[in-house]
Amino acid sequence: MTQKQFAALLGFAFAAAWISFNIGYAVLCLAAAGVFYAGASFLQGELDLGELQDRFAPRQTPGAPPPPPPPPRVR
Repeated sequence: MTQKQFAALLGFAFAAAWISFNIGYAVLCLAAAGVFYAGASFLQGELDLGELQDRFAPRQTPGAPPPPPPPPRVR
């Protein structure tokens, strides 16, 4: 099965869940599938959490001063 065929199958399954139940349950199924996919990838060593942190961390230009600390909170 090619990736295009698999994507088409997933799209069909999502549309079937949307029609059968409602959009909330269909999105919940899609989110759960993503979580389990990420978990299986992590257990198989295909997902590196450190690499993901580096990828999504804000980039700082070399030589630039660090951002100022946030102001203190007043109660």
